[in-house]
Amino acid sequence: MLRYILYCFFLTLSFVGSSQNNFSKKALTGRGDLTLVGTSIKLQKQVFEAFEEMKKAALKEGISIKIVSGYRSFDRQKLIWNRKYNLYISQGLEPNTALQKIVEYSTLPGSSRHHWGTDIDIIDASVKAPNSLLNEINYVENGPYFQLKKWMDKNAESFGFYLVYTKNSERKGFKYEPWHYTYKPLSKPMLEAFKKLNLRTFYNDLKLNGNEYLTKDFLDTYFSENVLDINLRLLAD
Repeated sequence: MLRYILYCFFLTLSFVGSSQNNFSKKALTGRGDLTLVGTSIKLQKQVFEAFEEMKKAALKEGISIKIVSGYRSFDRQKLIWNRKYNLYISQGLEPNTALQKIVEYSTLPGSSRHHWGTDIDIIDASVKAPNSLLNEINYVENGPYFQLKKWMDKNAESFGFYLVYTKNSERKGFKYEPWHYTYKPLSKPMLEAFKKLNLRTFYNDLKLNGNEYLTKDFLDTYFSENVLDINLRLLAD
């Protein structure tokens, strides 16, 4: 119990300190300027350490939390975006419809929370993996990751991790993702810094498939719904 109390205390201190950090445009848009740790999965050091504490606690209850996606660079997100855009256009969708379909689950390169090294997509490695890992059906009752979801609902926030895209019928933007968590002590100040960027200028300078259809109206809606319409607990102090 004492160890847990001390951990929560230092977690609070780290939140206060991190909120004073200055983040470069490169760091906020996945183009560098971040110090990351890890091999195949990379995270900021503070996030990695908090995750390891959470993983140890979950293991005591038979749950093996495994990260399947952590830091994702701008170039990696650009490949995902261009691939999906080309696919939907080849299927006969109009460009504006293709854009709307992409942003149901995928972000515009440069705006992904995974650029920050604070966000993780997780599964339970202690159970047999289904054919499709990151699927909502896996996290509901009788699904292979239901016990993981229950444990996270109860314990994740005490380690600083919050669900980002909640199952809320009034929430707009990205669809519900029961696997996607963020480390609030770092991601909240990074979001505050990201909000100060001029997205229109940023995307004007990019060679991105469908770039000519990224109108001011599209970007304004995307920012308000996909970037900001998230778990309300991530926006509160």
